[in-house]
Amino acid sequence: MAKLYFRHGTVGSAKTLNLLAVAHNYRQQGKEILLLKPELDTRFGREQIKSRAGLEMAADILLRPDTNLLALDFTGVDCILVDEAQFLPATMIEQLRDISVNKGIPVICYGLRTDFRSNLFEGSRRLMELADSIEEVKATCHFCNRKSIMNLKHVNGVATVDGPTIQVGAEETYLPACYHCYDSHLAAVAR
Repeated sequence: MAKLYFRHGTVGSAKTLNLLAVAHNYRQQGKEILLLKPELDTRFGREQIKSRAGLEMAADILLRPDTNLLALDFTGVDCILVDEAQFLPATMIEQLRDISVNKGIPVICYGLRTDFRSNLFEGSRRLMELADSIEEVKATCHFCNRKSIMNLKHVNGVATVDGPTIQVGAEETYLPACYHCYDSHLAAVAR
């Protein structure tokens, strides 16, 4: 039976690099994959799935909040890989679950678990509830050598919890942090 996977990590944990490696391996074996990503993620180009290490592939499907995945034809598809899954609505995660169960296609979702305020994203919450397998892609804190578990937002070098929950960005906006460093950087601003 095919499974729904959720591979999560903080910013800079090489989630997309992992996704691209899995895509490469499937293709090298002559298997058919579909690469999906939210349309709102335009950091590296509208259709590009790109890792910070420089590897990239074009997305096959750009997901909008109203995309109905169940209406698509998945004949011949061996695996579905989803980048930035935290931005998906819960209903789309449920559709991905349905595809894994009823079409027998493994679905591997990559994304952040929580936002910069430490709250679960909607898509991540539903993946935590429905995924057959939940794996953490580990990284170290930007400020020390502990494991990062938080996404620290900063504006002009100053930590903040202000702004919209969904604000696409990379190192210029977000840094991986352990809880200790996350808390101490926010506390320093509050003083």
